[in-house]
Amino acid sequence: MIHLLYEMILWLAAPFFILYHYVRAKQRRRPAAFPERFGVIEGRELERLGGDRPIWVHAVSVGETIAVKPLLKALKERFPERRIVVSNGTETGRSIALQFAETDLCIYFPFDFGFAVSRLLDSIQPALVLIVETEIWPNFLRSLQRRGIPTVLVNGRISERSFGRYLRLRWFFRPVLADFTRFCMQTEEDARRIIAIGAPADRVEVTRNLKYDLPVTRIGVAAQEEIRRRFALPTGVPVFTAGSTHQGEEEAVIAAYRRLVAGGQMLVMVLVPRHPERAPQVVELLRQEKLAFTLRSEIGESTPALAPGEVLLVDTVGELMRLYAVSDVVFVGGSLVATGGHNILEPASLRVPVLFGPHMSNFRESAELIRACGGGIQVEDGGELGTALADLLSDPERRHAMGEKGGGLLEKNSGSTGLHVTVAERFLKGD
Repeated sequence: MIHLLYEMILWLAAPFFILYHYVRAKQRRRPAAFPERFGVIEGRELERLGGDRPIWVHAVSVGETIAVKPLLKALKERFPERRIVVSNGTETGRSIALQFAETDLCIYFPFDFGFAVSRLLDSIQPALVLIVETEIWPNFLRSLQRRGIPTVLVNGRISERSFGRYLRLRWFFRPVLADFTRFCMQTEEDARRIIAIGAPADRVEVTRNLKYDLPVTRIGVAAQEEIRRRFALPTGVPVFTAGSTHQGEEEAVIAAYRRLVAGGQMLVMVLVPRHPERAPQVVELLRQEKLAFTLRSEIGESTPALAPGEVLLVDTVGELMRLYAVSDVVFVGGSLVATGGHNILEPASLRVPVLFGPHMSNFRESAELIRACGGGIQVEDGGELGTALADLLSDPERRHAMGEKGGGLLEKNSGSTGLHVTVAERFLKGD
């Protein structure tokens, strides 16, 4: 009955979300990819999947894709005979997945129509499906269950904000969650929440957070100089990077930067909107504030290095970690506005001190641990951001100590990848 109701709602909503995908694709100047969305993969693409039945990993967008990279690498090492298919729901997520050497085939996740899902499963014939974090698609899960394909929720989490909504719809989610074979949750609290929503308790285990398995690295001087040259960043000038910013945050970040520059601070800011298509809006902000800027997409071999007080506006995807690597201080966006935050562990893995705002509901555990270990500072608003940034820029020893503490946090909490691979091994041994 639940699936019949869902199917009816899906068909009624179909004209609207199909139109939405079409318009969004046009706005972002990319293909709408409707054949893949309806389960059609070109034959030449499928030729990449020769050999044993593949492992299919679904990571909806950028954060999930980056988080699952260590697991992809470990799966490829443990099961070299298996091809790996990565599906994404967004263009930005797909652009990241395409860069991974472990990805044998990258596709868009299908619309959750029964016929589209069945067509795609017929083509790929996965031995195991891993779904990252909280992607619950009833028809997809039911089709996998009927075919006897084990399906594991990996790096699972239920945010505090979404828990209440899920709980109110427990009558709907209980039979849907029954189609998962296993739930690998980040924390005991996440495990408790998924069970409360309706997941069978005997299928739930805690395997920690894959995001702590980012490799903790220290970029050498030569590598830093090469990255700075590639992004037209000057040598010997501190770099402040504001990453994954949203509308309403750029104003606060720009204001903090302007105050520092006006006060005589030698500094260059790198501004990276979460959604690159918002770059024209940010351009207008910079022009209003009379700040000189350079677009990343316009940098070439002959582009001169930015001068102190200027801004590098990044209108591309997939380059944030390289920019974090040459930063002296990082602010991670989605946290001064009520978005839920973004991954503060990425700069921490590069031993860079991190600033973030009060809205971290999607990364609550990470925020608490970073604060507790001294690897970052949580600020309440743009004013506090400017103060914290000024303090860190004036104290290199403190910056270094904070970076070391953040890197140590990841080293201490790593190990999730191995736990996830052990779960995958259970289901692939007999295939």
